[in-house]
Amino acid sequence: MREDKYNSNIIAYGFGDYRTIQDYPIRGRATYLHVRKRKWLDKATGEIFSYEWDVSEFDGTRLNAEFVAFLKEGD
Repeated sequence: MREDKYNSNIIAYGFGDYRTIQDYPIRGRATYLHVRKRKWLDKATGEIFSYEWDVSEFDGTRLNAEFVAFLKEGD
């Protein structure tokens, strides 16, 4: 994944559908996150793909089940 930024065959190709996720209230107000995953195009193969996000690196944060499911979902 990190080497892709140096690979001229991999280019940004838009975004997937966005999800609205209600998160924990901030200062007593409802908080809604609008999240979209980036899509990438491999010009060499014609494949369109998205990266999986490893949520284990966020240990200690308060991710709800809906957000975790979204991050694990493939486009």
